[in-house]
Amino acid sequence: MLPDTMLSRPKISVPLVAAGLLLSGAAHAQQGSVISDSLSLDGTIRSVLEANPAITTLEEEVNAATSRVTQSRGGFLPQITGTATYTRIDPVVKIQLNPEAPGFQLAPNNNYDAHITLQYGLLDFGKKEATYNLAESRRLTALDQITVTRRDLAYSAAQVYYNILFVRESIKVQNAQIASLKQHQREMEKRVEGGVSTKFDVTTTQVRITQAQNTKIDLENQLRNQQVQLARYLHRPESAGVPVRGTFAYEPQTVDVAAALAQAIENRPEVKLARDAENTANLNLKLIERANMPLLGVGAQVGGKNGYLPNLDRFRPNSVGVVQLSVPIYDGNKNKNQRVEALANIRGSQARIQDTQEQIRADVRQAANNLESGAARYDNAVVQIAQATDALTRAKARYRYDVGTNLDVLDAETSLAQARLARLQAIYNYTLGQYQLKRAIGAQIW
Repeated sequence: MLPDTMLSRPKISVPLVAAGLLLSGAAHAQQGSVISDSLSLDGTIRSVLEANPAITTLEEEVNAATSRVTQSRGGFLPQITGTATYTRIDPVVKIQLNPEAPGFQLAPNNNYDAHITLQYGLLDFGKKEATYNLAESRRLTALDQITVTRRDLAYSAAQVYYNILFVRESIKVQNAQIASLKQHQREMEKRVEGGVSTKFDVTTTQVRITQAQNTKIDLENQLRNQQVQLARYLHRPESAGVPVRGTFAYEPQTVDVAAALAQAIENRPEVKLARDAENTANLNLKLIERANMPLLGVGAQVGGKNGYLPNLDRFRPNSVGVVQLSVPIYDGNKNKNQRVEALANIRGSQARIQDTQEQIRADVRQAANNLESGAARYDNAVVQIAQATDALTRAKARYRYDVGTNLDVLDAETSLAQARLARLQAIYNYTLGQYQLKRAIGAQIW
């Protein structure tokens, strides 16, 4: 299972998108369907699901499980076998009743036998049915595993998609800060030419521009890395960029935790997998309990062979009918120990169901907490932007009338850029929190 994303606000001086947001160890994808030049969120998710070999692997496991179910149905049908043999016997027993009369053989040297055998179990006390039910349960488990894998891949694809949008918007903020600082630098240079400012103010402004450009370089590198990761999911050459399109907006929602918890317990595929494991363990126990039951079967054989007196070489038709009852008597306590093992597996699967349900409740509450925190951070960032904008306006006015310093303006510029980045980070965290909640309650992401 993929790990939940830790929604934390990054420092401006370090990469804003942690590598932990990506699905580590993703398998190389096989060639999928044709991907358009630009992908929406829905297109990104669907393209990743179509291209990823993990889905194909699980689908083949389902096919194998379905084949085992079909094989188990064969136990309900008669078994028919055709056999043909030739046997050479030397020497053979010869009897001579009269010393002067020729002897005769009791069996021919060349023996031919061809026949068709039919076997059918009339009564096995439920062994065939138990085998079929166990195979069908394992097939359903394989189907449920596909659901879990598709869900996790879709969540990972959504992460990469919003990572790209987030970094793009962050680069725009840095570009705006750099443009504002350069405009301020030009004003400083004019003031230096007019003799009202010193070269020191210009140099200080240039230092801030260089710092902002370094942050932009880091963001551009992150964007390239995100594109490489997306290309890997889509099984495209890493040098081929896969542009995505979409909006990066704050869309708040209300969360009913009680309803979300009930929906999660009902819909999460992990619960279905845990219950599948319990059902499989119970069916395995039923099969073991019937393993040592008697088996009543019938059989018939029709064909032909030679070796009948008086003409041993003549090939003659023959037939055989049989009714057989097999009763196991002692198996060295193998079946008894198998029952002990099966009961232990049942208890373990029941414990896993309880643990899974508790984990699901924790996932829902954590996702709800993250949304609440993200909404609060967004509201705070909006206020922070308004405050930083006002502070920058006042700092510029104070500096223009020589009652403030250039450092006040530069600090205000930096504070405004940080506030805008904080708002983007809040939107990013809140958006991923929404998908975290969808995954927590078992809602379809794609």
